Amino acid sequence: MNKQKIALITGASRGLGKNMAIALAQKGVDIVFTYNQKADAANDTIKEIEALGQKAKAFQLNTGLISGFDAFFTELNAYLTETYGEAHFDYLINNAGSSLQKMIVETTEEQMDEMYNIHFKGVFYMVQKSLPFIQDGGRIINISSGLTRTTFPGLSVYASMKGAIDTFTKYVAKELSSRRIAVNVVAPGAIATDFGGGRVRDNQEYNQLISGLTALGRVGLAEDIGPVVAFLCSEDGRWINGQRIEVSGGMNL
Repeated sequence: MNKQKIALITGASRGLGKNMAIALAQKGVDIVFTYNQKADAANDTIKEIEALGQKAKAFQLNTGLISGFDAFFTELNAYLTETYGEAHFDYLINNAGSSLQKMIVETTEEQMDEMYNIHFKGVFYMVQKSLPFIQDGGRIINISSGLTRTTFPGLSVYASMKGAIDTFTKYVAKELSSRRIAVNVVAPGAIATDFGGGRVRDNQEYNQLISGLTALGRVGLAEDIGPVVAFLCSEDGRWINGQRIEVSGGMNL
């Protein structure tokens, strides 16, 4: 009998991360995830996963504060050992993030540092510290953005950090090749969630602008992204490695 598959997802209490967790749970994967502040939302996500018949556990973690990673992995080690008999998981999805909408001339050093810590440094060390836990033959998926291919004024810092993730992912795929761990990027387009203050979802004018730039004629939904992540974690996605997969409905073609 195959061992139970387990995914670690950062930032999965709501939005894209939550949908990724649900999509994986629907495929029989148990979920461990982090949240930053919204404990109630994390508990709701746990209930939805458990309703699908899978185990779920949430840990509070600020993924931009690397000094907290060791304590997190100590807790994770204890949970996995107690629940499954060994401290291993199969899939790491680096999803946690925040938005910054500032023109270059307005961006402060503090804002730049925060985006770096969350979107690149935090992902780098989450990968590094997860390596002893990830099963050989597992998967790592880093969430990037369609903004590494196309441009919107005011998003230069966010997009640049995601561009670093695109490059980093290829290096991780190369360095982990001996362990048969496939590593890919999923790059969503504009998605109607509360990310970035809910601009895509709630600003009708902006929503219509994005829809007009998208070949399939609408903005993205969280449900458009989770199944792609679940596919990449499945056996069907086994031969995809070191790739950036944009999931944007054909935005700015």
